[in-house]
Amino acid sequence: MTKGEKQSTVNIEETFEDEKAAIALKIAADLTDKPSVIDEELLLSQEIKMEVIELSHWYGDHRVLAGISMPIFKNKVTAIIGPSGCGKSTFLRDLNRMNYLFPISKISGKVLLDSKNIYEQNIDVVQLRTRVGMVFQKPNPFPMSIEDNIAYGPYIHGVKHDEILKIVESSLKKAALWDEVANRLKNSALSLSGGQQQRLCIARALSVEPEVILFDEPCSALDPYATAKIEDLITKLKQEYTVVIVTHNMQQAARVSDYTAFFNLGELIEFNTTKKIFQAPERKMTEEYISGRFG
Repeated sequence: MTKGEKQSTVNIEETFEDEKAAIALKIAADLTDKPSVIDEELLLSQEIKMEVIELSHWYGDHRVLAGISMPIFKNKVTAIIGPSGCGKSTFLRDLNRMNYLFPISKISGKVLLDSKNIYEQNIDVVQLRTRVGMVFQKPNPFPMSIEDNIAYGPYIHGVKHDEILKIVESSLKKAALWDEVANRLKNSALSLSGGQQQRLCIARALSVEPEVILFDEPCSALDPYATAKIEDLITKLKQEYTVVIVTHNMQQAARVSDYTAFFNLGELIEFNTTKKIFQAPERKMTEEYISGRFG
């Protein structure tokens, strides 16, 4: 190799390293260039499971999310709060590409799951939604037995019958429902109370061994007793799973979450520990929302 060729190779390598550094700086900047929204030290304090970078979302010509950048920490509960219509549920569905089911949806930006962008073309969406499960606002059990509701997911993924029976029991135990239904697994899931149906839906999500669980206002249709059961369950689930919950209930966010993101008009106004958001918010708008002055 000639001296000129060696110099050329060195220049190429230096350029490549410079480009990598620039990309890394850009990703960091996406999450830290708004210090009043996210504290840079906070980003270094926990292991990140998912990372949202400059996420925007349109329904037709209407933009509902505008450049959202925030982390979702592993084995923690992150609450998404904000007034109606601020984009909370849209954001939640973007975390497992559920919004792709709507033809008029258009999305830009990145959502990283273990550092891999879930919006790349080669992503298996079925596998993604296995890893990132969802529990909806109203309980939606299948019109089949309690047992079959849990067994359905593992069955379509090819799990053997003997193993499925173990999964049914373990999932119901994790959802704090086993003791209430163990003797009536063959009964219709529709015979359960609303709170029990919601815990059944949680057990169904757990049956396929997700890594992240998304909750879209899971207690809005439940009575206080059933709500307390779900909240207690969520605080226990974070030992094994990463949890994101959308809620209109300020007290619920304060009770169950470790971190809170406040949205308004499609923008992330502030992200911090739940304690700081509720006791010492940095943004005036956050304080006004928390104190009930609007929303």
